[in-house]
Amino acid sequence: MKNVSYIYIGILATILIAVFSCRSDYNPKPRGFFRIDLPEKEYQTFDTTYPYSFNYPVYGELIPHEEQKAKNGEIFWSDLKFPVFDATIHITYRSIKSEDDALRYIDDAHNFTIKQIPKATAINEKVINYPKRSVYGMLYHIEGTKAASTLQFFVTDSIENFLRGSLYFNVPPNNDSLAPVISFLKEDVEYLIETFKWQ
Repeated sequence: MKNVSYIYIGILATILIAVFSCRSDYNPKPRGFFRIDLPEKEYQTFDTTYPYSFNYPVYGELIPHEEQKAKNGEIFWSDLKFPVFDATIHITYRSIKSEDDALRYIDDAHNFTIKQIPKATAINEKVINYPKRSVYGMLYHIEGTKAASTLQFFVTDSIENFLRGSLYFNVPPNNDSLAPVISFLKEDVEYLIETFKWQ
């Protein structure tokens, strides 16, 4: 009989321990992202026979479009690649022949930004206005986890030249995890614009 009561006490103690040990609150850890090491800020000048020049980061690689693309009307276009981030700023240049050209290019730049609206949570605009260098335009910072292009800008002198840039990552959009890199590259784009000159 004593053995049976010890068995019941043992079973009861096991059940009580199991019940009370399960009462602690469980909070799963939020999903994390890999830490991204950001390089030191240092700049160099893109100053060639192109009708524009600007400063860009040394960790960027500026690749002018090859001759074949120039034959297709993409003259003075280039890509500013950031291999460390697997990102590219696509730079397109247009020569302005008339007032209608200028208005059409500005309208196209706005439309490219508007295409991001379904995936964006906000679009922040910053006016670009450097009268001494005849550099006018707009910088768009597009927020939202699924936005394909998070930074877009255009600059023009309103008379002869128009240039547009768009930042794209070569990975599926997840701008929560890319937020530190986007913020980092936004500073570089702002500096590119601050140092931008027409040749």
